[in-house]
Amino acid sequence: MAHVFTPTAGTATAAPRDLPNRPALDSDIVREARLDLAACFRTAARLGLHEGICNHFSAMLPGYDDLFLVNPYGLAFGEVTASSLLVCDFDGNVVAGSGAPEATAFYIHARLHLRLPRARVALHTHMPYATALSMTAGDPLVYAGQTALKFRGRVAVDPDYNGLALDTGEGDRIAAAIGDADIVFMKHHGVMVLGGSIAEAWDDLYYLERACQVQCIAESTGRKILPVPSAVAEQTARQMRAGDDASARSHLASLRRRLDREEPDYRL
Repeated sequence: MAHVFTPTAGTATAAPRDLPNRPALDSDIVREARLDLAACFRTAARLGLHEGICNHFSAMLPGYDDLFLVNPYGLAFGEVTASSLLVCDFDGNVVAGSGAPEATAFYIHARLHLRLPRARVALHTHMPYATALSMTAGDPLVYAGQTALKFRGRVAVDPDYNGLALDTGEGDRIAAAIGDADIVFMKHHGVMVLGGSIAEAWDDLYYLERACQVQCIAESTGRKILPVPSAVAEQTARQMRAGDDASARSHLASLRRRLDREEPDYRL
């Protein structure tokens, strides 16, 4: 199902570039970003949020607006390490690392980061419960459970499934469909979570799947689902947003502590 990205004419593997007034590619701040993103890959694998060697996470390199980290083609999430992550530019050049990105990873993620600068991080999965809701009619989320309220007013739906994203036009179309949202349900496909930091994006990805899981369980009972009253839902969403940043950082730190004990090779 996956396709390795092949640069078009005029693009090639580039030499690492450390530009003036920007962090070196081997700096401590870049190393921390690699560790954070690798921890997200490993934990997603533990939770069954991945699919084979498909799906991809990306994060803009700290201090850069034109280079991003992304997983290389051929590695399952549970195999990703900090050093295995590639640094790519928006033209498809691999600036640092060994290998190439998966084709849809490049065409979706490069265009999202280019078109939506606020999206410093983009996490794409076919995680089962969220993907199941992407296959159903109507709005995917019913704001009936507390966890779902975290996403109230932050969700978009891309209704136009066009097969695999194998060109820049499809990446641009997806970026336009997202608009101002942080979460997009891609019909017949999966979900994309955008964030201003790796911690924020991971926190949303995790709780999105939990919200979708309990909704699927509730729907399976055949009983009517009762949404939270609108005023209470909006108030709760505001309360959740107020504490999101600190909570997300603590959540990510907990992933790294657990992996440090149980899968320390993610740090390689």
